[in-house]
Amino acid sequence: MNVPNILTVTRIVLAPVFLVFFTIEAIPYHYLWALIIYFVASMTDFFDGRIARSKNLITNFGKFTDPLADKMLTTASYIGLVMMGYCSFWVLFIILFREFGVSSIRLVASSQGVVIPANMWGKVKTFSMMLFTGFVMLLLVLQQDFSVLSDAFPVHTISHVLMWITAVLTAVSGVTYVLEGAKVIDFSK
Repeated sequence: MNVPNILTVTRIVLAPVFLVFFTIEAIPYHYLWALIIYFVASMTDFFDGRIARSKNLITNFGKFTDPLADKMLTTASYIGLVMMGYCSFWVLFIILFREFGVSSIRLVASSQGVVIPANMWGKVKTFSMMLFTGFVMLLLVLQQDFSVLSDAFPVHTISHVLMWITAVLTAVSGVTYVLEGAKVIDFSK
């Protein structure tokens, strides 16, 4: 197994570890630990692709597991946010609905020998998910773990607004992906 694939598998392993630390309040500084784990996992996403492309280490395993690892990490983060009351379950539903839909289209396209590349909206969606989730976790660390922000600071409201922005971007990226897929997939097969 090459380095990019090891980084991808590390991200998969860190997703449930992140969720444990994020949601178990009995762990001292649990939000801080969750943020550190989330940051490390996010950095594996940054480095695995760069290393794979620069060293020509792109594998079929990596092509399949890299997006899967991303989905596992983002799903774990949104499940945690819902569990802790910082995200609506509707946002999580929109995200999962889009992910299952896009994955289905990718499978159909792949079976017909067609590759539908990621578009700008998908990249914006993924970036907003990682950025907004990390930002909310940072606010929680400052408020809950270190009491830097007062209890009156509207972390809850900020989190919900940012998560709904992500949900809208997720829906837009899903619709554009479906429209692109409809142009290249033969639905009669």
